[in-house]
Amino acid sequence: MFKSKAKIMAIANQKGGVGKTTTCVNLAASLVSMGASVLVVDSDPQGNATMASGINKFEVKKTICQVLIDNVDIEETIIEKTNGAYHLVPANDELTAAEVKLMDYLAREYRLKNALSALAARYDYIMIDCPPSLNLLTVNAMCAADSILVPLQCEYFALEGLTQLIDTIDQLAHAVNPNLRLEGILRTMYDNRNRLCTDVSSELKSSFGSIVYDTIIPRNVRLAEAPSYGKPALYYDKNSVGAKAYNALAAEILSKDPESANLPRQQ
Repeated sequence: MFKSKAKIMAIANQKGGVGKTTTCVNLAASLVSMGASVLVVDSDPQGNATMASGINKFEVKKTICQVLIDNVDIEETIIEKTNGAYHLVPANDELTAAEVKLMDYLAREYRLKNALSALAARYDYIMIDCPPSLNLLTVNAMCAADSILVPLQCEYFALEGLTQLIDTIDQLAHAVNPNLRLEGILRTMYDNRNRLCTDVSSELKSSFGSIVYDTIIPRNVRLAEAPSYGKPALYYDKNSVGAKAYNALAAEILSKDPESANLPRQQ
């Protein structure tokens, strides 16, 4: 570990199909390849991050659900051997019922934050894959997080949805997590042959400036195929443009992190 305290990053967007899970597992794998210690927390009942890490969500005995509902020690749920070389707290469809049960708890927004506090000195980065909605599971992730990374597909309704999400982040920052900030906006599934893509991309840069990452994630067949093999793209086809793009994103994130100078770089 090179950081004094783990940076907790939620990968969130209320719109589905924009590359949240793809970003979570591929960015995590790339950060690990560069020497960082990373924990991925699957907080989506679909369990896609779990499956994309090579872990069968139907076979795991303890998940984030038991942590949130039954007060199971999060250490007991961590899977250390994944196809992305990061550690994983898995999830499956049990988490759907957990959201309903959470309504009966006091300080229900802080359940994940309290669980993760025990891991702050163990990892450099903790990345939370959020469900595609602004529900109580997402609120838990945002309460626990230091920042939010927003994957955004460059399409017609993207800017409207982004505005709503930023408003929600501001509200949560005022209400429950004053340290919460927007980490960055990541353009995903990008096709430079598509005029709409390039127009929305330009508008994002014009409106949000340096908050928009320089790195752009292109549409890439190998990137799309990798989850069906239970691997991040880096371990499915490291030479694919998708794998190289997430390596570039990891490098960009580290370049903005003042503590990354202590990172034990891999050759």
